[in-house]
Amino acid sequence: MSPPQPVAQPLTQPLAGAAAGNTSAGVVVGTGMAIPTITLHDQTTIPQLGFGVFQVPPPETEATVSTALEVGYRHLDTAQMYGNEAGVGAAIAASGLARDDLYVTTKLNNGFHRPDDARRTLHESLERLGLDRVDLFLIHWPLPDQYDGDFVTTWRTLVELREAGLSTSVGVSNFQPAHLDRIVAETGEVPVINQIEIHPYFPNEDARAANARHGIATEAWSPIARGKIADDPTIREVADRLGRTPAQVTLRWHLQRGDIVFPKSMKRERMEENFALFDFELGEADLATLSSLGRGEEGRTGPNPDTFNWIPE
Repeated sequence: MSPPQPVAQPLTQPLAGAAAGNTSAGVVVGTGMAIPTITLHDQTTIPQLGFGVFQVPPPETEATVSTALEVGYRHLDTAQMYGNEAGVGAAIAASGLARDDLYVTTKLNNGFHRPDDARRTLHESLERLGLDRVDLFLIHWPLPDQYDGDFVTTWRTLVELREAGLSTSVGVSNFQPAHLDRIVAETGEVPVINQIEIHPYFPNEDARAANARHGIATEAWSPIARGKIADDPTIREVADRLGRTPAQVTLRWHLQRGDIVFPKSMKRERMEENFALFDFELGEADLATLSSLGRGEEGRTGPNPDTFNWIPE
C-alpha cells in the first residue's frame, strides 16, 4: 500500500466576500486573502505560505514578526539556532490572534540531539514562544557524522514529544533520501514534513521524490536563492511579461509545484509583495522554464546535508 500523500487545497479561489475562518481554499485572513493549505499525512493542515525569521536579529524580531502578522501571514517558521524564538513569542502575544489561527514551527538545535537535551530544549522553546505546544517540531539537520551517526534515536524522541502533546506534528529538515529511508525503516514513524533547500537553481528533485514516496510534504527553504533570482534574465522576462516581480514568479513556481514556502524579509513592502501570490498563475511553459534553471550541486546556496556536521558552541 502506498503512503498517504499530502493534499494541496486549490491555489485559486474566489476571494470576494469570503468570511473569516477556514474555506476550501485554506485560511482566510483579515486582508480577505485566502492562503492555501496542505493536508499532511497526520490529517493536520499547514498554510502553504508562511513567514521565516532566519537571520532576523533577536532585538528586531518582535517588530518584524508583528508586521508580518499585520500583512496577513499566519504561519511562522523559527528555530532554536536562530536565537529569536522569544521575539516571535512576543509578537504572537501582542497580536491578539487566537492560538488556533497561527501555525508555529521551531527546530531542534544541532547541539541537542541527545534525548534528554531534545526534551529539555523543546520545553525551553515553548517558554520562549509563550506557548503550550508548537504545531511542528523539526530535527534541523541530520548530522550524519555526529552522535555516532544516530539521528534515529533523535527522531524517536521527537515522536515521543508529539505523543506528550508538546508538538502537534513532528518532522525533519535537510534529510536526504537515505536519511528518510532509515528513520522510517527503523521506527515505522514517517515525518509529516521535510524542510529542504529548493529554488530554481537547485530544484532538489531527488529529495522531493523521496518525500513524495513516503507521503511527506516538502517545505522549501531559501526559496528565492537568497535573492539571486532578482537579477536572473530568464526569470525577469517571465516576471515582466506577467507584470510581477522575479520573487513573486519564483514563489508562485514553488506553490504550483505543491511545496510550502516561507520567504523572509524585514521590510513591509517586500512582505506584502511576497504575500501577493494568489491572483495569478504560471502557465506550463513558464513552470518548465524556471525548472530548467537547475545547476545540480553547484546550485546549492547552503551546506550539503551529507557532509554538514556543525554544532554551535
